[in-house]
Amino acid sequence: MADPTLIRTDQYLAHPPRKVWRALTDPDLLARWLMPGDFKPVVGHRFTFRTEPRPNRGFDGVVHCEVLDLEPERLMRISWCGGGLDTTVTWTLEAEGRGTRLLLEHAGFDPDDPIQQSTYVILDGGWRSHVLSRMEKVLADA
Repeated sequence: MADPTLIRTDQYLAHPPRKVWRALTDPDLLARWLMPGDFKPVVGHRFTFRTEPRPNRGFDGVVHCEVLDLEPERLMRISWCGGGLDTTVTWTLEAEGRGTRLLLEHAGFDPDDPIQQSTYVILDGGWRSHVLSRMEKVLADA
């Protein structure tokens, strides 16, 4: 049974950790595979991502974030607040052969909140099927 408070997924990327790290922390590349925003790879930096609003879900299209932890070429953790969520997203990079295993954890969903659980289902599928595949395309082009 899945943990309703936590999304976990991983993706093997046929690129070295240095290149994957760049895709995670270069604002222009990040905007191409995740969302545009005013990200800077500095602990404590507060920023926003912007995407299409979903008024019927109480989401104005803005995700308020803060860089909580950075370990170059190994880990990035950010807060992720918007649409009723107050969560964290952590990316962990592990060298694997000639590539990188990218692990993603999106934590802090309220199991008793039906709106958050509905968002959990959407994001769980989105992280797995859309976002990480877009990152792979950006890495291939970069």
